[in-house]
Amino acid sequence: MLNRADKEIKRRRTFAIISHPDAGKTTLTEKLLLYGGALQMAGSVTARRKERATTSDWMAMEAKRGISVSSTVMQFDYRDYIINLVDTPGHEDFSEDTFRVLTAVDAAIMVVDAAKGIEAQTRKLFEVCRMRGVPIFTFVNKCDRPGRDPLSLMDEIESVLGIHAYAVNWPIGMGFDLMGVFDRLRSRAHFFRKTGKGALRAEEKVTSVDDPTIREHLSEDGIHHLIEEMDILEMAGASFDTEEVLQGMVTPVYFGSALNNFGVQLLLDGFLEFAPTPRPRLSGETTITPEHEPFSAYVFKIQANMDPNHRDRVAFVRVCSGMFARDMVVTHVQSGKRLRLSFSHKLFGRERETQDEAWPGDVIGIGGHSGLGIGDTLTEDPSIRYDEIPRFAPECFAFLRNEDTSNFKRFRAGIEQLLQEKVVQSFREVGIPRSAPLLGAVGPLQFDVVKFRLETEYRAPARLEPASWTITRWVADPPSLEVLKGLSMSGIQLVLDDCDRPVFLFAGTWNLQYFQTKFKDIQLLEYAPDAAPKAVLAE
Repeated sequence: MLNRADKEIKRRRTFAIISHPDAGKTTLTEKLLLYGGALQMAGSVTARRKERATTSDWMAMEAKRGISVSSTVMQFDYRDYIINLVDTPGHEDFSEDTFRVLTAVDAAIMVVDAAKGIEAQTRKLFEVCRMRGVPIFTFVNKCDRPGRDPLSLMDEIESVLGIHAYAVNWPIGMGFDLMGVFDRLRSRAHFFRKTGKGALRAEEKVTSVDDPTIREHLSEDGIHHLIEEMDILEMAGASFDTEEVLQGMVTPVYFGSALNNFGVQLLLDGFLEFAPTPRPRLSGETTITPEHEPFSAYVFKIQANMDPNHRDRVAFVRVCSGMFARDMVVTHVQSGKRLRLSFSHKLFGRERETQDEAWPGDVIGIGGHSGLGIGDTLTEDPSIRYDEIPRFAPECFAFLRNEDTSNFKRFRAGIEQLLQEKVVQSFREVGIPRSAPLLGAVGPLQFDVVKFRLETEYRAPARLEPASWTITRWVADPPSLEVLKGLSMSGIQLVLDDCDRPVFLFAGTWNLQYFQTKFKDIQLLEYAPDAAPKAVLAE
């Protein structure tokens, strides 16, 4: 008989939704909340710019631009499950926030536009998931608009991403002729009718191919064509194996329309059935299972000023083992200090409520401790120390200048907070005295976030001066700083990161290749030492 801890762990599903911009990630997020019972009515994304932002987009900049800029968490109950949905930024410019979110989840749903297929950002996020061994579920969205042939989309998923794809359901019609989807695992046809501009659940009728009522929706030729497509998939497609899904070898593919709620219920139910429960994590060489009795967790995000009326600061914490109880005393491994966790919150976008307990897989907000940093471990077992947060190489650089010297204190306080949140990375040029901080980011949107938040939250206007470097490489087993200083030249600059590790910045690929050819004894790393993405352990 299962004890309470086992039951609670088996109920949890923690996942992120990833996609290229405009593939429909935000819409799907809202519709999953609708079908999960967390929302009574979904507001269309086109209307939200005038009326309200979607539940997951809480920052003023998100509402203003109509994009997701900062990740957030929404926890809700659905049937016997407790779902932690971590919403990721969805913009053409990535941020490290996006990548860090993927360290806190056990699975991901990849949204693909039926007209565009696999796009650049989708591929980049998929690779991060693959490096971490995170299972991927695919939702082919916008099937009710003119798009590509479903078989060609399946082929592209397999060829471009290098993963087997299994169509769990199949569209009945495409584009304006889309009538529903066929559930291959249960041999049931689901026919939909639009309702309330997508604000309410779609009306649905379920039948089988052998049921005479299917002729109310399909002609004889339509039925024959559907059976023919199913035969092709059986002969040519991958087989469905839950273990292969959990190992990241097969991606289950669902077709539908998030805007009109076609196929959303099937995606949600299928995901919850086949997605993994909370998975083990590594502490050094030791495997920490969710069933490990002492509580342990790590910080994967810090967000200040979620409530503009207060200078609040919340650490987003992923629970890895044991039970969290409010007011418990834990060890902050990085400092060795004992902390009482009195201010704990269940998160739902910007909203929060006091959370008295949490279990592995849950993401909770911890307030009241300014010393917590991203990647820090909180635990009842001081021998546990997680190293889950990778440091990705910036591809954009800029100097940040204070526009008003009378605001220096506010400017400095804002920069210190944003650096602690790791919105951007900071570097110091070696041998070049300069008062303006050098910032590095995975995508230029991060600089916009810094500038916007300095102005709105700290009333400290700032000016960004773009720098020409585009490639970052850390030095493995570095010689003395004096030796490295002599290697800087036009298009190549030696800097130190915030841990005083030597880093070379390159203006382009040619500069990097020239450096590697000329200084073959200097080994360069794409990731900071001990900060590369690590795989999540399979169960």
